[in-house]
Amino acid sequence: MSLLFRTFASYMNQGRKETITTRIISTTFIVVALAVFKPFGLDAWQWQAYVHLVALGVIGFFICMVTDIILKYIVKMPRSLKKGAEYIIRRNLWFQLINTPLVALGICLYRHFAMSDRVEGNQFSVINFLETLAIIAFCSFAIGLYWRFKFRSKYLAMELEEIRELNEQLSTPLPHREGPGESLESLLGESLLLTGTTNESVTLQISHLLYIESVGNYVKINHLRDGQLQTDVLRSTMKQMEETLLGYPMIVRCHRAFLVNLGQVEQIISHSGSTQLLIKHCHESLPVSRSNMSQVKAAIKRVVVD
Repeated sequence: MSLLFRTFASYMNQGRKETITTRIISTTFIVVALAVFKPFGLDAWQWQAYVHLVALGVIGFFICMVTDIILKYIVKMPRSLKKGAEYIIRRNLWFQLINTPLVALGICLYRHFAMSDRVEGNQFSVINFLETLAIIAFCSFAIGLYWRFKFRSKYLAMELEEIRELNEQLSTPLPHREGPGESLESLLGESLLLTGTTNESVTLQISHLLYIESVGNYVKINHLRDGQLQTDVLRSTMKQMEETLLGYPMIVRCHRAFLVNLGQVEQIISHSGSTQLLIKHCHESLPVSRSNMSQVKAAIKRVVVD
């Protein structure tokens, strides 16, 4: 209990009233929905139904606070606006996945101990839990859509700011950095032999690699040779290419079909919710999938080559 109060005080002391307000509004939305549709036999309680609704609201808010504690200390996902829109959306999803069954369980227990004397159907059972879970899941989904729409402009602004910062990092030459055992300078000067499942092979300097594209059972190696763009085709898989290039931190997977050399990325473009990498020399745009965006960001922050 003391941990809960300390967490609440921490929110208020750090000026995070927005989170508390969001939890109160979300809980109020669910209480109003229950008041309108009167599940759990609430229509049998006359004026006492409002007392039960207030109690259910308190339970819901309390469990929201507990969920925040679970996210912070167990899942290791503290609330943070500095980690970007993608992190916030992922954290909100985790919040709903944890909070919804906990709230359903809390309401089922309240129904069993406080609301079963007039309504026999409120006795705790698996059926009652599933029924309550379905109701709360629907309410959570609806309130989640509301908050997503309400904060859409804020998320978009945060994403654009992230893209701007990443583009600054890409365009600014960084000082010499040491990799695990070898300097980036020596890695860039290395000659690389890429082989497929047949006798074909491609030899190139790692700094001249632009990107690799998967096409069925083949991969296209797009690279520079004597200053000109060249494409070689090998019979291989992206997994094999990824394993071969594992020791080169500037090579990262941006999409299930693409491996990209960050040193050859001219600009990151965000348009209509999608992110693309504009490649130097060929001016191709490679898509960045949601699942790969975090590792692309991490790779850019970890090492960017000029």
